[in-house]
Formats: sequence, structure tokens, C-alpha cells
Amino acid sequence: MRKPCCDKEETNKGAWTREEDQKLIDYILKHGEGCWRSLPKAAGLPRCGKSCRLRYINYLRPGLKRGNFGEDEEDLIIRLHTLLGNRWSLIAGRLPGRTDNEVKNYWNSHIRKKLIQKGIDPNKPHNYQLARREISCGSSTTAKPKFLSSKDQVSKLPDLNLDLTLSTPSTRLEESKA
Repeated sequence: MRKPCCDKEETNKGAWTREEDQKLIDYILKHGEGCWRSLPKAAGLPRCGKSCRLRYINYLRPGLKRGNFGEDEEDLIIRLHTLLGNRWSLIAGRLPGRTDNEVKNYWNSHIRKKLIQKGIDPNKPHNYQLARREISCGSSTTAKPKFLSSKDQVSKLPDLNLDLTLSTPSTRLEESKA
């Protein structure tokens, strides 16, 4: 069993202060992201490593985009969700400056609700064009929507180059010997 990452009695569990944020930023700028477990003690923060990691990744990391999602971002989230489902980290990877948690929360609090209100099940692969048209501002159609097969839906989406390559350590060793 793994030992606890920090002493619970000396750990601050409240809201982060500006001073704590600055200590965390300064430490990471100087030493880089590394072992989150040992970071709090080294940076002089009364926090646990997980808290430091989440605070930095979700709120303090340079390049994070704050504020409302644009229509283009919402559009891309719907497209990617159609292809990938609830793989928020992969979806967020295609939205510069957005975290997986932020994208997931936006899906659950905005897009999902809009789809449900329009009678579209957000948990099933859906016709992207129909979903996009239905949640657009004030759009209502009187014509019956044309439903496309999953294969047709995918063929109409742009190539997003979502290929992932995984290799085992043994494969990398063999490649380095060659």
C-alpha cells in the first residue's frame, strides 16, 4: 500500500490564496513540472501534491483560455463527441487552451441540456448536422430532419488526424538497437 502523500493535519484544504498561487507558479517556472508528490514541500506550500497538480493544470497553466466557449469550439466539441464519446482529454487536446475538465463541464452543463431539450439523446451517436442545427441560436425547422447512418456521419466530418500511436518499452528498445 502506498504511503499518504502528505500529512493531513498540516494540509490546507480551503480556497487557494494569491500567495499560494504565486509560490506554485514560481516553483514550476524555476523547476518545471515534475513529481507532484514532492512539490508542495519543496515549494513551501501547505497543500497535497494532487491539489497542486489540479490547481496548476486547471487554473494557472500558461495558455489557458478563460471565458465562454465560442460557437466554433462548441461545434468542434459536438463533432468530436460524436466520434470519441466521453473521452474529454482527447477532445480537449483539439481545443487549445481548454482543459479536459472544462470541456466535460461545458458538455454536461450546456450542450447536453440543449440536446435533451431538442429531443436528441446525447448518450448515443447522433447526426452531427442535426445536433448543430438544433442547438444553434433560435433555429427551428419545420422540415423533417434527414437522419444519416453512422458511416455517413463520419464520412461528412473533416479529417481530424486522431490517430494515436502506442508502443511498448520492448518495441522502443528494439528500435534503438537498430
